[in-house]
Amino acid sequence: MKKLFASICVLVVAAAVAWQNKVDLLVWALPTVQSLLQPTAPNRPIEWQVGPASAQVPANQRPPNIILVMTDDMGFNDISLYNGGAADGTLMTPNIDALAHQGVSFTNGYAANAVCAPSRASMLTGRYSTRFGFEFTPVFKIGPIIFNWMQQDSDGEGLPVMIDMEGADQLPEMEDLGMPSEQITIAEVLGQRGYHNVHIGKWHLGSTGDMRPEHQGFDESLYMAGLLYLPEDHPNVVNAKRLDQNIEKMVWASSQYKAQFNGGEVFEPDGYLTDYYSREAVKVIENNKNRPFFMFLSHWGIHNPLQATREDYDALAHIEDHHLRVYAAMIRAVDRSIGMVTQALEDNGLADNTLILFTSDNGGAQYIGLPDVNKPFRGWKLNHFEGGTHVPFMAKWPAKIPEGSELAAPVHHVDLFHTIAAAAQAPVPTDRVMDGVDLMPFVTGDAQGVPHETLFWRQGHHQSVRHRDWKLIRAENLTKDGKREEAVWLFDLAADPRERINLVDARPDMVTELQGLLAAHNAEQAEPIWPSVMDSPQLIDKDATRAYAEGDEYIYFPN
Repeated sequence: MKKLFASICVLVVAAAVAWQNKVDLLVWALPTVQSLLQPTAPNRPIEWQVGPASAQVPANQRPPNIILVMTDDMGFNDISLYNGGAADGTLMTPNIDALAHQGVSFTNGYAANAVCAPSRASMLTGRYSTRFGFEFTPVFKIGPIIFNWMQQDSDGEGLPVMIDMEGADQLPEMEDLGMPSEQITIAEVLGQRGYHNVHIGKWHLGSTGDMRPEHQGFDESLYMAGLLYLPEDHPNVVNAKRLDQNIEKMVWASSQYKAQFNGGEVFEPDGYLTDYYSREAVKVIENNKNRPFFMFLSHWGIHNPLQATREDYDALAHIEDHHLRVYAAMIRAVDRSIGMVTQALEDNGLADNTLILFTSDNGGAQYIGLPDVNKPFRGWKLNHFEGGTHVPFMAKWPAKIPEGSELAAPVHHVDLFHTIAAAAQAPVPTDRVMDGVDLMPFVTGDAQGVPHETLFWRQGHHQSVRHRDWKLIRAENLTKDGKREEAVWLFDLAADPRERINLVDARPDMVTELQGLLAAHNAEQAEPIWPSVMDSPQLIDKDATRAYAEGDEYIYFPN
């Protein structure tokens, strides 16, 4: 009896310890469980389709090839073109910079949202994604559970996170949350002009049924099926983790190393993910050099989990901070990718008549704990301050765009659809409201005025509008004691591009005017396809390594 009692006591203590460390145990166990439930095959070569053996029309006389490169969570300061050196000011991005030097830099380029999936939906359709209810980013069902556990285990010193566990439980799996197939993508439009359309990398717009890329106009899709750049224990990888951050825990807990081609079996990529996508992109260029093609190269870099190749990490030995060094090494790999793509175009005689567009889905993330990624702007991914939406944005098309061009007028992700369609002389849908414009006439000087007088951002109660040089941001914030209150900021971006001076009290007339524009815009939007289940505070001026203190400005972001 004593032995039985002792055994029960041991089990109770073990269970208590396990519960106290449940998040850490989950981070450790979940990838193992996933790999057992969803085994991953060894790498296999991609058998890309091969176009005509010879060109019927010279490359400079047929519709342009088009390559859209989208990076993930790339901050404005990560490109040396803008701030003289990414990371700590010493990392150059010469290949990315060259796109602007040899083409055009959009110095006020905006993401469609401060978070990934709605930006991608807007970009691919040329419409505000809220017009068709794609308002929130699909998340793993395990995410709210982890956040809820973290909240329960917190010391209560920070701002509260609101989590609707009942609503989260009712959400479909992330794979079933996506963009409705009746939306017309740029790939579907280009298909009408005979383009061969290829997707490589991140999708995040649904991975079941007719929401997948190969059912949304892409002839071929090398699909990102896991979140790791390399296995954590790979001899060539250097990892950087901040497991005191909720999103970091969620990502590491659900990360695997895998890819998928055209909806087939899941298999391991070949090497570091950014380089793997880049090598496959080169093959696509070589295979399609004799016909017009559109390639959506959708890099996972530089989203967390922070993982770099040892070679890139070693090349930046002068950077002392480990996290910054890994992050900078990841940027180095993305820049190398652009060099590989542009060199392949040169080698195959396609450079002059290829339109390359480069941007990021949103600004740099607070939770990676690096303070300067969005410099000189305030804010981060997950809020509408400039740091969350003002992103790298450039294009190169030697046959059409004069070298060293610059457009300072605000442009937006929805414009990419229309710019690409116009370049290919492809028909734009006329049966629905479209929101973007073709940017080329503004670049070449053939159009007068500016592309947009007014731009909008919306994610639940967090909404913003830029009208000419005025910008209004609003959200329903929670106070420390859990009370709801409306927070509003008004900025004159012409005089204050870094959003330091809130003019709400000084210019009530502009507040009224911009609130009216938002109300009119909201009246045209659809109800969200699925609801928000979390409302989390975002410090505007502090990265995740610095705690909230009384007086800090913050904003709540629903998803």
